Amino acid sequence: MENAKKVSDELYTAGQPTSGDLQQAVQEGFKSVVNLRSPDEADFLSDEQQQAEAAGLNYVNVPLNPKKADDKLTAKVLKEISGLPTPILLHCGAGARADALALIALATKEGLSREQILKKAEELEININQPHLKQFLETQE
Repeated sequence: MENAKKVSDELYTAGQPTSGDLQQAVQEGFKSVVNLRSPDEADFLSDEQQQAEAAGLNYVNVPLNPKKADDKLTAKVLKEISGLPTPILLHCGAGARADALALIALATKEGLSREQILKKAEELEININQPHLKQFLETQE
């Protein structure tokens, strides 16, 4: 997928994929899709789960508010990610939530320090002011 960003060998992020993107993801070896969007968001692909599963992808939807962090939902996403076959494509509307959660998952798995997280965010051009990542970073001080 051309708009997918590699966060690690296991985690990639993107904005809302199309049906064609889901097919392409399978061809490129992706095993799972994690959708962080709520069904009431604009341009939510209502049959994404059916399309993903029909293509052979594992599918999880954990709606995260783009403007307000929720540590319980963040923990739920991390738990879901840990149980899915990789590589995993995390997505939201434009990619900011997906970037944040992929970086949090990587930092948690690899035990990264706050400085290492900030360096990785800079390398990957991930917005550290995204609410979920900002909340996570506050716990790393």
